Amino acid sequence: MGRAIAVALSALWLAGCAAKAPEALGTLEYDRITVPAPAAEKIVAIHVHEGEQVKAGTLLLALERTRVEAETQAAAANAQRQREALAELEAGARREQVSQARASLAAAQADARDANAYYTRVRELAGRQLVSAVEVDRAQAASSSANARVQLAQAALDELLHGTRREQVAQGAAALQGAEANEVAQRALLGKLDVVAPRDGRIDSLPYRLGDQAPVGSPLVVMLVGASPYARIYVPQPLRAGVQVGDEARVFVAGRKDALPGRVRMIRSEPVFTPYYALTGEDAARLSYLAEISLDTQAADLPADLPAGLPARVEFNAAR
Repeated sequence: MGRAIAVALSALWLAGCAAKAPEALGTLEYDRITVPAPAAEKIVAIHVHEGEQVKAGTLLLALERTRVEAETQAAAANAQRQREALAELEAGARREQVSQARASLAAAQADARDANAYYTRVRELAGRQLVSAVEVDRAQAASSSANARVQLAQAALDELLHGTRREQVAQGAAALQGAEANEVAQRALLGKLDVVAPRDGRIDSLPYRLGDQAPVGSPLVVMLVGASPYARIYVPQPLRAGVQVGDEARVFVAGRKDALPGRVRMIRSEPVFTPYYALTGEDAARLSYLAEISLDTQAADLPADLPAGLPARVEFNAAR
């Protein structure tokens, strides 16, 4: 971590002193969480300041709501439209539609009777050679067309009487489900425009200022969380075999004379290059292993506002 205060950690290793317990250098840290921007909207209010201690649910800042509110209203209207469309499919045809279809069928049947009667008369006259063959063909075509219209009207009436197909109802239900899901998502996004603290903690950084418009996903607030800080250290390669998760340790923090009791909560199995502030002499050619030491704050009077980044030195029990 590139803090300027880490330069103070360039204290020399007392490797030549056999009486000294094995030790490693690092910094005091807190767990960091970021609160991302839910939408690319302008910051219209900031309710906290850097360094402030806040509780979970505390309003941190607010984003412009106009566009998202309009999209939420549109999503709600679309969901309502799909709801009514599904109700219409489930209800089926109205009595007026059925009556209209019956009337259309009756009209088609009347036309068909007239066309069939005319075709019969023309065909009889054609047998006596009183009309031309063309007229017979026209009468036959008119009769066939009228009969086809009867079949079409009958089919339309049957469709209304049989009701809506279940596949159409299923499609309507799926469309409604999608519209309602979109409405829920929009309302959730609208609620996120009032940015609140997800956990108890301290405001470490406010990267954006009033009036800024942060991109979606960029950190609006950086918080330090957790009941207590921990020491992030780099264990030199010669000490790695003697340090295991659960081992006890003593943590010395800059500005405090007494050691804080701690315990190794994590140590990496893969080495990394030692940071510049932990290198001295022969150590410059060594790899180290990142480790974290949890502090027993109940065993020591540790200030609640202890800043992150303080130089820390950790002593372990004698190497195994």
